[in-house]
Amino acid sequence: MRFFRTPKWFQLIWPQYQWNIKNKSKSIYLTFDDGPHATITPWVLNLLAAANAKATFFVVGENAQNNPKTIEQIISNGHKVENHTYHHLKGWNTQLVQYLDDVNYCEKYIPNREIKYFRPPYGRITKKQGSELIKKGHKIIMWSLLTYDYDKTLNLDKAIKSIISKTQTGDIIVFHDSEKAENQLKYLLPKYLKAMKENGFNMACLP
Repeated sequence: MRFFRTPKWFQLIWPQYQWNIKNKSKSIYLTFDDGPHATITPWVLNLLAAANAKATFFVVGENAQNNPKTIEQIISNGHKVENHTYHHLKGWNTQLVQYLDDVNYCEKYIPNREIKYFRPPYGRITKKQGSELIKKGHKIIMWSLLTYDYDKTLNLDKAIKSIISKTQTGDIIVFHDSEKAENQLKYLLPKYLKAMKENGFNMACLP
């Protein structure tokens, strides 16, 4: 079973993480994980520009290192670049020091910013890893709406109807600008942006 909306009890168990952002301006927060990619990310940027939408890109450090021009393009288009570890590590399977070092190494490929946002790959992070990152000034961003665009078995017609109908003000939405998600993303994202614009949502970077 797929839970497009994150269950409330997740948020109650881990209240120290950011699951949504309450606001009165009908804003939602698009995020893209696992990039940047040399061709997929620019395609996303063109769609966002056409929809007058902004987004936050949680980049894998080794991809950022290999695609510095794409990082520059993301920033020059008014979007944010944030940390998703250097090697896309699963926190549950990684020792504390190794995990923290990997997050820190990813920072080398992210331009200076006021707040250090971090999203754990797969949403899997131990309590100790999370608390140490928060001590070091990171704000851990999870999500309230998951598109499952990485799943090649996804029923795309049902998925787009679900994520559109379930979207609420303040949602943090996860897409992926990766090869694994490419086919699903190219179906879901244009339709989602169109619907959100028609429904009067403001699509913004994380504040």
